Amino acid sequence: MNDTTLSRRAFALGAVAATGTLAACGNGVGGRGPSLIDARVDATLQEMYRSFPNTIQLADKANGMLVMPLVTEAGLGFGGAYGRGALRVGSSTVDYYSVTKASGGFQIGAQQYAHVLFFMTQEALTGFRRSPGWAAGADLEYVISDKGDSVNAETTTVLAPVLAAVFGRAGLRIGATLEGTKYTRIIP
Repeated sequence: MNDTTLSRRAFALGAVAATGTLAACGNGVGGRGPSLIDARVDATLQEMYRSFPNTIQLADKANGMLVMPLVTEAGLGFGGAYGRGALRVGSSTVDYYSVTKASGGFQIGAQQYAHVLFFMTQEALTGFRRSPGWAAGADLEYVISDKGDSVNAETTTVLAPVLAAVFGRAGLRIGATLEGTKYTRIIP
């Protein structure tokens, strides 16, 4: 055996260990539990309502909201994102979810952001909850513009069954889109 072979094996073993560690993140094992997620969800909703008051109307009209307090996204050629949050119906948490995203193409940088999905119809909420892995598509309607303005609830509630608010962006990556993002129920 030479040093090159040993280095390749060490690298391969390290990659397998890292992949296993990342996979464990999504199953809730070793998590700090529902109370931490719920506290972050509460803080995120308070910040959204304070910064974008029109989202209060959307929340009142929504059949449910999926709140992701912190999604971390990074890329260098290939990219990915991960976060955890809760599905609220009324003011109660009914399920916990993880969000993952993989992407390819020219990209560099990292960012963090929060987002909330408003399920405006019962059918959209039921479809989300029954899905083993719901993916956000290009037809998602955004209710907070790039300038930070929120759209009036009356103009958006008739446009799409699922509305998205992406806010609190920080980092060195341009834009935050939910297209291709996958949501999976977890047990924290």
